[in-house]
Amino acid sequence: QVQLVESGGGLVQAGGSLRLSCAASGRTLSIIAMRWFRQAPGKERVLVAQINWSDSNTYYADFVKGRFTISRDNAKNTVFLQMNSLKPEDTAVYYCNARSRNFGSLNDYWGQGTPVTVSS
Repeated sequence: QVQLVESGGGLVQAGGSLRLSCAASGRTLSIIAMRWFRQAPGKERVLVAQINWSDSNTYYADFVKGRFTISRDNAKNTVFLQMNSLKPEDTAVYYCNARSRNFGSLNDYWGQGTPVTVSS
């Protein structure tokens, strides 16, 4: 099992910045990637960014490229999402996800979510 605790959400004006954190504990050696998703009211949960644990390769959804940066602190098993130039449409609950592999099977673990509200 992997436990995830998120922090850093809040209210910010358009054009502002926020930094989300997600600390992983438990079977962290099994983690192969960590991801941030978001879910806006009435919409599906969508992938925002991903970082691979083995090589730190990253992926960004088109709607955040150039504005958001995903990074990690290996020593603390923590992943960050730096969000700059925020827009009202970035308003959502942001969820941290850890994908792990155990004996060939993949498992997904989720944080509790942290709300981000961007005012215009």
